[in-house]
Amino acid sequence: MPAAPADDAMTIDERRKYLRTMQKRYRAADRRGRGELLDEMQTVTELDRKYLIRLMQTDLSRQPRRRERGRAYGAEVDDALRVIAESFDYPAPERLTPNLVWMATSLASHGELRLTPQLQEQLGTVSTSTVARILARLRQDTPRLPRKGPQEANRLRREVPMRRIPWNEPHPGHFEADLVHHSGAETRGDYVHTLQLIDVATGWSERVALLGRSFRVMRDAFQHILQRLPFAVLEIHPDNGGEFFSQHLLTFWGERIQGLTLSRSRPWQKNDNRFVEQKNDSLVRRYLGHERLDTVAQPRALNALYDDMWLYYNLFQPVMRLEAKEVICEEGGARRVRRRYDEARTPFDRLCATEALCPLVRDRLSRQRDRTNPRQLRQSIQDGLGELWQLPGAVPGRTEDIHDSLLHPELFTRQEVAG
Repeated sequence: MPAAPADDAMTIDERRKYLRTMQKRYRAADRRGRGELLDEMQTVTELDRKYLIRLMQTDLSRQPRRRERGRAYGAEVDDALRVIAESFDYPAPERLTPNLVWMATSLASHGELRLTPQLQEQLGTVSTSTVARILARLRQDTPRLPRKGPQEANRLRREVPMRRIPWNEPHPGHFEADLVHHSGAETRGDYVHTLQLIDVATGWSERVALLGRSFRVMRDAFQHILQRLPFAVLEIHPDNGGEFFSQHLLTFWGERIQGLTLSRSRPWQKNDNRFVEQKNDSLVRRYLGHERLDTVAQPRALNALYDDMWLYYNLFQPVMRLEAKEVICEEGGARRVRRRYDEARTPFDRLCATEALCPLVRDRLSRQRDRTNPRQLRQSIQDGLGELWQLPGAVPGRTEDIHDSLLHPELFTRQEVAG
């Protein structure tokens, strides 16, 4: 049997476990068999043959240490590690240990550290675990450098509670929000995004196209939505994207929307934003696909298209809302969920059935629906898509795909709910 490679050597516990297994065979074997087993154990463990013979006659359980070893590294190493770790801004021991010698040499050349040959040798041989133990008991008087950017976004996110808006939320105004990226295969540079908000109770949808995702463009997009929205916003529930959790945007929401509740999804749980994720597919991706949009003219044309879609999907497109869920246990222990949906109604009709819409706004939207030709509106959406893909920088050949999706309106009639 070939010897194990050096980088795959047995640990002490693994070696003892192996030898305990071989000990039973060794004691039951004859003289010749013991010799063959010793050859095998010598090859596997790389231990001396005489030492293996002695081990086979003893208890292989590891005994506790009778006397603790003294310190191998004194105060000189402690002081050096304190200065070196501070110079590196206190990285993890795994990152610190391989770089102790050269940093000590550099600090010594600047008069920050007194480096002797003995200290240099000790810094080159100290193990990562020993460095971790020493640093754990050293008091670090100098704090780490302040972190901004993602750390700041993480701090702001932690202050926002995580939850899911219930699927049977009865009151309009609880919006799931998401940002759809139109970057294509590459995310470099600025490109177009679609900010989409979906009201859980009624299925009312709002979309705005924006170039980039800075605070200014995000603020302008939300202002556009709030000016057009016919009812009050009670809650905004985005995912954990950093574009939603800048200090400026949180301040804007607090000043612009009185009594707003802000919540967020759990990390890596897309089903927490299930309503807007479904609409990202049916009302954005089915129209625009995954092509890259990155010119100034494209978000302008896209917002004109979204204005028509705002009328079409809020005033004319019926949606079905989940009414009840029942868990059914089948034979063999299998379980499935039976869902029951209510009668299909448009988001506007669902909104009129609540008290969230004031009579003046309801009458204005009713008149707007009465004077709008839904067939011509659908054709306008189709023409707007054609104009979008004719702009410089757009990818041709998408119009036929969009025509196919528009010929099957049943794809857009059900508000899917998972979980």
